[in-house]
Amino acid sequence: MERTKNENKISNHIWFAMIYLVLAAFVILLFASRSSMLYPCNDWNDANSYFSVGKGLFNGKVPYRDIFDQKGMYLYFFYGLAYLISHTTFMGVFLLEWILAVADLLAICKILQLYVKKNTALVLTPPVLAVSFASQSFYWGGSAEEICLPFLLWGLYLSLRYFKREYPDSSIDDRTLFLGGILAGMVANIKFTSLGFFFAWMMCVAFAFLARKDLKGAIRACVIFLLGMALPFVPWVIYFAVNHALYYWYWGYVYINVFAYSNLTGEGPGLLERIYTLSKLLYWVIRKNLCYFVFVIPGVLYEFFGKGKDEKRRLLPMFNIFSLCFFLFLGIYVGGSELPYYALPLSVFTVLGFALIGRLWEYLCGKRAERPGSSDGLAQSLCCVLSLCICAVFIYSSSMNTPFMKVKKEDHFLYKFQKIVEQEENPTLLNIGCLDAGLYTVCDIVPTCQWFQTQTVIMDTVLSEQERYIREGQITFVLARDSYPDVIWEQYELVASEPWDHNGQEFTYYLFRKK
Repeated sequence: MERTKNENKISNHIWFAMIYLVLAAFVILLFASRSSMLYPCNDWNDANSYFSVGKGLFNGKVPYRDIFDQKGMYLYFFYGLAYLISHTTFMGVFLLEWILAVADLLAICKILQLYVKKNTALVLTPPVLAVSFASQSFYWGGSAEEICLPFLLWGLYLSLRYFKREYPDSSIDDRTLFLGGILAGMVANIKFTSLGFFFAWMMCVAFAFLARKDLKGAIRACVIFLLGMALPFVPWVIYFAVNHALYYWYWGYVYINVFAYSNLTGEGPGLLERIYTLSKLLYWVIRKNLCYFVFVIPGVLYEFFGKGKDEKRRLLPMFNIFSLCFFLFLGIYVGGSELPYYALPLSVFTVLGFALIGRLWEYLCGKRAERPGSSDGLAQSLCCVLSLCICAVFIYSSSMNTPFMKVKKEDHFLYKFQKIVEQEENPTLLNIGCLDAGLYTVCDIVPTCQWFQTQTVIMDTVLSEQERYIREGQITFVLARDSYPDVIWEQYELVASEPWDHNGQEFTYYLFRKK
């Protein structure tokens, strides 16, 4: 009878935790992401570009070959699923973000439980994600970095769990190795700049084998990890092989990113100059995202310098946390490019700061002497509600997005242009002068040409091909930002223009229609 009561209590706690975390993910994203229903739309160019490529993927277009953008295939696949839910809004993207945020919170809660009691971990879990999503690096919602977060967080959990609870008494198990590889493979197929994290992950695992003088075990572990990493590639190898586009996959995702989008060629800066640049960049990344680095820095330092029972056994765990931080940062920024949202993966270490807070809280309150499950349920519920309220207020007052809530949908240039475009039957569109501004989305138009938007990569091909589309009159409408080629007047007429403030910058959008 007593066992049944305990089982029911545990079951009720699990259900409460799941409902709480699902609700927390919804509340956080409701205020943080422009994909939510509180905002007129998500007009971020990058997110709309992913949406258009995902839309094309589910309408028979082959990414990179038929429609070009340079991110990984799972990003487009997820956005394609979001498109199936809603063709003309980001409702599906919000659902995608919600599911991934729940995965984020579950991983955060599991990490916190390595340091504190379950009840403490549950209360502290939402604020970890809230301070990350309120930061400048979260940007407008729906970034590739945001999609990578759950895979990085679960990778962090697996690494910390091994080095805190199993090392050096036992070797890491094959299942964890394979799962870590799968997580790495997913990141590799979303945005590979975050792969430095998993390089460090596997390197430290290999060192753990070598510390036990087990070279064969280290080699075997690397093979298992790589097999897991290869698994997420399999569907796309088959897809591009069937479509005779394996080269386009390599060209669009690897070659363009490495050789056209970064400065990793021999003409880049020297080693000392690059170290100086990266150091200065880290300083500014911290300053601009202080709302989570104020937790990251003490959390990482405590993890690195905190005393353990056996100092000799702490050398590799200390090196592990340093390596995860260092190689994640290096992988993101070594290419020389820098945009606000690049820093979001670094927020995975925010959880360590809250773990430190939780330990201090339990110590001060004398919770360590408390028996598991003896806390009052009502008090726990009130703490969770308070935690959610604090998250909502913090994001609303801190996020760069919340002022956009006041914009009326009918005042947005996209919806003014939408009324014009939808007067034509089966219209086609070309976006020049910027990445996808969102007109493909609100008008439910599938891109019909490879360079359907002006890319940020430095390639003469983009502009020359877009001019050719215009000269030949291949499309019905042309959306231009700030400038347009003179050749446009040969076959097109200006039907609308609208000024627009984009993240503090003033632009003018022009809509041309074929004569």
